[in-house]
Amino acid sequence: MKQLLAAAAVLAGLAGSGAAHADSIPGMKGLDHVGITVPDIKQAITFLTDVLGCSPPAYQIGPFKFDDDWMQVHLNVDPRAEIAQLAMLRCGNGSNVEVFQYNAAGAATAAPRNSDVGGHHLAFYVEDMTAAVAYLKSKGVKLLGDPTPFQQGPIGGETINYFLTPWGLQMELVSYPKGMNYEQGAAVKLWSPKDPAH
Repeated sequence: MKQLLAAAAVLAGLAGSGAAHADSIPGMKGLDHVGITVPDIKQAITFLTDVLGCSPPAYQIGPFKFDDDWMQVHLNVDPRAEIAQLAMLRCGNGSNVEVFQYNAAGAATAAPRNSDVGGHHLAFYVEDMTAAVAYLKSKGVKLLGDPTPFQQGPIGGETINYFLTPWGLQMELVSYPKGMNYEQGAAVKLWSPKDPAH
């Protein structure tokens, strides 16, 4: 909560300095959930609950299939696509995670890379990066490199480590137990990890 309040103060300062201010959706309170499509919903639920520690699904429903164009109009998928199952899980204090398993002709089966349009990842905050990395290794999870700590720039104080789910989705561990530089009033500017002493 301290980090959120500090971030809000930085943003408020930017707004007060003449920075552009966007309108807001009326009544918007925050991010409710992130939806991801998986090849095997049982595998995804097992990984999210047994490895990451998310709560068992609050609900699991399906299948959904329609003879009209509802799927295309409302979900922007092929009108004959079927949602075989969907499940909603809670992962600690963050947003909910909604997993879908579709049956749809011509659907892509390879997970996008971060560099692909539509590429994405889920990031989980941990208090102890060393312990979290050791735990994932003990579970046979594929980590992408070693933890990377940042000292300089607005993200100074943050340590990250990406990892992969069994089906190839990119996820990330992130930790900043003493806060990040931008929360301490550090200038919010363009910056690169290639700058000296990242």
